[in-house]
Amino acid sequence: MSSVAVEARMTWALMRRAINEIARVPAAVIPAVLAPTIFMLGLTAVFGNLTLLPGFTTDDYINFILPVGFLQGAGFTGAATGVNLARDIEQGWFDRLLASPAPRGVLLAGTVLSASLRVLMPITLLMIVGLAIGLSWPGLGGLAIAVLMASTFAAAAACYGVIVALHFKTQAAAPLMQAGMFMAVLFTTAYAPQALLTGWLAEVAKLNPVTQILEAIRQGFVGDVTWADTWPGLLALAGILAVMVTYAMRGLRRASY
Repeated sequence: MSSVAVEARMTWALMRRAINEIARVPAAVIPAVLAPTIFMLGLTAVFGNLTLLPGFTTDDYINFILPVGFLQGAGFTGAATGVNLARDIEQGWFDRLLASPAPRGVLLAGTVLSASLRVLMPITLLMIVGLAIGLSWPGLGGLAIAVLMASTFAAAAACYGVIVALHFKTQAAAPLMQAGMFMAVLFTTAYAPQALLTGWLAEVAKLNPVTQILEAIRQGFVGDVTWADTWPGLLALAGILAVMVTYAMRGLRRASY
């Protein structure tokens, strides 16, 4: 069997173990699944009339806010992945992985790719609840782009969780993992279009690369899907993922010494 096939099997085994965490520790999965939907419903009830403001990009706030839930679900899923790794470090399981012949890239891939699959759970719940309360269908193209980008963002968030877990080596660092992703999504055009933001939030949202990712996910829900609205999000996502993977790999290499 070729080395590529062996590494693929090891990656799949680590992914399957991480996904099985859903059945073993369901309480750790519930926040990532329910929180985005709760935020979506609460914010729609409170801020739904913002669509009456001149310049708002849609007449239905549920279509505007639901894509934020995609990113929140991805962020919480990535944080949960980091918490799981911290628990493995505390229990000594991760030391066994480091002592194994598995390449460090395989250890990282098995961990972060599981987050890309697990994020489908909050996304599915968001879509079901959203459609039940009047969400407009984004089209297959718009939904495919949204799911792809949310899954990739979940991988980037999982890399961030890995970085934090390797640094602190304790589950007590969970709030830092969650807060980091929450703020990355919050300081964007999450609750209002860029043109309606003011003060420091407008400037931060303009500079925050996650804004481009959110707008790319949102386009099918509030308008037509275009390449002009897609490529900035893809570029920002690639940049964030590259940075997170680089630092996560550095942490894994240092952990092996």
